[in-house]
Formats: sequence, C-alpha cells, structure tokens
Amino acid sequence: MSRSLTQPVATAPAGAVAAGDRWQQLWQRLWVRPRVQAWGLAAVFFAAYCAISVRRHQRFESTGYDLGIFEQAIRAYAHGHLPVTPLKGPGFDLLGDHFHPLLVVFAPFYRLFPTPLTLLVGQAALTAVAVVPLVLWAHRVRGPWVSAWVGLSFGASWGLAEMIHFDFHEVCLAVPLLAFALAAAGQGRMRAAALWGLPLLLVKEDLGLTLAVLGGYLVWRGAGRLGWSLAAAGVLGSALEMLVILPSVNAHGSFDYWNEISSGGTVAVPGHHLSLVSTALHFFWPPVKYWTVLMLLAPTGFLALRSPLVLLLLPTLGWRFISANPSYFGTSEHYSAVLMPVVFAAAIEAMDRDRAVLDARRLRRRMALGVAVTVGTLPLHPLVELVEPGTWTTPAHVRTAARILRLIPDGATVAATNRLVPQLTARDTVTLICQQTPPPPEPPQWVLADDTDPTKFPCPMPQITAEVAADQSSGEYRLVTRQDGITLLELNPLSPLNRWTPEPATPRHRQTTP
Repeated sequence: MSRSLTQPVATAPAGAVAAGDRWQQLWQRLWVRPRVQAWGLAAVFFAAYCAISVRRHQRFESTGYDLGIFEQAIRAYAHGHLPVTPLKGPGFDLLGDHFHPLLVVFAPFYRLFPTPLTLLVGQAALTAVAVVPLVLWAHRVRGPWVSAWVGLSFGASWGLAEMIHFDFHEVCLAVPLLAFALAAAGQGRMRAAALWGLPLLLVKEDLGLTLAVLGGYLVWRGAGRLGWSLAAAGVLGSALEMLVILPSVNAHGSFDYWNEISSGGTVAVPGHHLSLVSTALHFFWPPVKYWTVLMLLAPTGFLALRSPLVLLLLPTLGWRFISANPSYFGTSEHYSAVLMPVVFAAAIEAMDRDRAVLDARRLRRRMALGVAVTVGTLPLHPLVELVEPGTWTTPAHVRTAARILRLIPDGATVAATNRLVPQLTARDTVTLICQQTPPPPEPPQWVLADDTDPTKFPCPMPQITAEVAADQSSGEYRLVTRQDGITLLELNPLSPLNRWTPEPATPRHRQTTP
C-alpha cells in the first residue's frame, strides 16, 4: 500500500541536516571543484615521489650514473660554467652526450641548495604537476569521478614511478610539458599547445620527433599553418641536434647513440649503415616489446587506442625498439616516463570525442579495467616502497659509510664506487673507480670503495677490489680506514704523484645522511 499523501513525513533533526550540509559543502569544495581536485592530487603524488627518491638517496641507493652525472652538470651551470662532468671523462661536456640545455632551470635552485636532493625534489615537483592539466581536462569532459580516475591512475602509473625510482633524468622536464601541450591541443587551444611543446627541443634530441607528430595532430584538428610549422620545427630541430650540435660538442666528433641502433645493412647514418630488413625485423623482436606496449595501453583500459594522440608514442617507441640495447625494450628505468602523459591524454581525448559510443556503462568498464591494471601492478613497481618498513630505516652499513665520508674534505678529488659517488658530488670532484673513459691527468687524492655495491658498474666488483688493492700495495696510497666492506685510501704524501697540499682543516662534519 502506498503512503498516504497526508501522512506526515519523518524529518531529520536540524543538527543532522546542518551536519549533512557541511559534509556536502566539503564534498563540493574538495572533490567537485576541479582545481582543488587537480592540485590536491598533485600534492599527494609530490609527497609520494619525494618520499621514494629522497629516502633512496638517504639510504645510499642512488648512483653516480645518473644522479651524480646530472648533479655535476647542474652544479657547473649554477656557477656559470658549461656542464662539464668528470664522471663521463676529463673535460667531458654533457651537452655532447644528450642535448638538454633546459636543465639550466635547476641551476638557481641548486645555487641556493647545493645538494642532490634539489634535483630529486625538483624532479618530483615537475612530475607531480603534470597531473594538473590532465585532471582539469578530464573533469571538463566527464566530471569529477572520471577526472579522479585519470589523476590517480596517471600519478600512480609505472612509467612515472620507474623514473622517480631511478635517480634523476632530464626527461622529467618533458613530462609536464607534454601534459600541458596535449591538454591544450585536445581542447582546441592550438597556440598554447605549440608554446608548451616547443621547449621539448631543449629537453632531449629525440623529442623533436614527438613534437613533429603533435604538429600533425594540430593539422588534423584544422590548425594547418601552425601544425605544419610545428612539425617542421620538430624534424629540423632533432636533425640539427643529432647531426650538427651534438657531434660538434662531443669529444669523439659524433653522436654517440648511433651505436645503440641495430647494425647491419644499407641505410646510411653518419659513420654507420643500417639494413631496412634487419631493422624492421628487429623492431618486432624480442617479445618483451609487446609486453611494454601492453603495459602502456592497459592502464587506460585501452581507451588511448581510440585517439590519434596515441601516435605520439611512435617516435619514442621507434628509437627504443630499433636499438640494440636491451635495456630500452622493457618497462624498467626512466624510458617510458614521457609516454605516460601521451596515453592518458589520448584516453581523455577519446572520451571527449566518442561520447556517442562510450556511454556511461562502457566507460565504467574501461575504467574498471584500467583500475585493475594499475592496482594489480603496484606491488611490482617502486610505489610499493612507500609501505615497506625497510624504506623508513637506515641500515648500519649506511651509517658506517656516512662516518667514513666525513673524513674526506671539501674540494678534494675522489674516485669512488657507484653508490657512493652522489654522496660526494656536491662538494668534491668525483670520478668512478675503474672508469672506462680516459683517466684524469692526475691521480685522485682519495679512493673510496664499497665492496657491497650491487650495481657492478662500470666494472665488476672483483676488478674494483683488485684496483684498490693495487693502489694500496704500490705505496701510492695509504689506508685510512676499512670498515664493513668500505675502504678509504688517501694519496700518500710521500708519493711523487701527490701534487696536492691539503688545507689545514678538521674532517668534514656536515650531515651526509639522515
């Protein structure tokens, strides 16, 4: 029986109504308002990224290759010099390795805070802010629930987490530039898209090709003159950087990374020949490449495949998959970070353009698949470190290493093993033990080796141990201390190789570990 229209209706107490209104207002303020949601998610991921990268450095898990290299370059920029990096070789200008002059934006901050943590925190901030344009765009397209899914899935994506975990790299500058450029392009703000995209030419030499594909998208959207101009700038920019600028700065007079491309045939590049057939076959093998593509597309529930923006994946995947270097094929390290803004921007563009096909039910299914992939892969990728107890403890070995590091004075030259290098690059001139590049003109004043370093770079630990033992037995170096597998040698004051007169100073006591 239906309720009589005259029957009194129960009402909630006035206090409960007021409390409900307050919660509704809070919901509107924190969740429904797009800017609050976007910047709130960015803040959460900034904290998470900082926690991972800073704790890794404090636990001596960061490395000379690559955090130490980039710190040496940015330290040089901060003091008005070219980015010479002793870790790459005596007088090695890092602009001859990759073309990334935009790294100079870190220099003012490093001048104020001369520590590798400046680079790590800056990388975390740049990566986290990339969440903002994607969330705002998704909110405008499909509302707060979809934008929350985009923000959480993008921020927790494995490609970004791997970059944050693996020290510091110049591509952290490309992540927000791509996010802002693609969000602008997808919403029809073509000039803004071009302005956000052009600095990619100053981040890394291959990103000009990505910029060219973005120009093609602008042409497809009707911005013909601007799109063609952007495409031409991308192609010509990459060509100029790889064929002219990098070889002119490089000590070998060439672009070193031609050597990374599969060899063997008839297509000419400077100093090399490539076979179209062998390169094409190599592009599709080994099968780990299929896994990489699957992992790129699955977090969006494969929505990215419905958008032409997905074509921006091709330049980066192209050079990676024709390479002879197997480290480029998979999902580790930083190589996929620039692809994450692309796949999520493509997913948002598809949701906006295909409203008739992607109704609420179909969209929920795609989102559920994306959530399942993101959540299911979290234990396999670095964000899981946030809940591992070991992340928040400092091993005794690290405390011992920190005490030994304080024995080395500022301004010294040091040869060290890979994981000890970035603990010293802010204050000393550091190279790697058994470095493969030409040796420095004078021997280092200190040699610091950790027998437990698992990186095995640039040479196996037995070779490092043999070199350290040879230095000591020759009489050129004297043993300062050996503790917990860590050996510190000092250049013997009586050695004819010793041209260094140390300043009268007490051992360093500045904090080097938490």
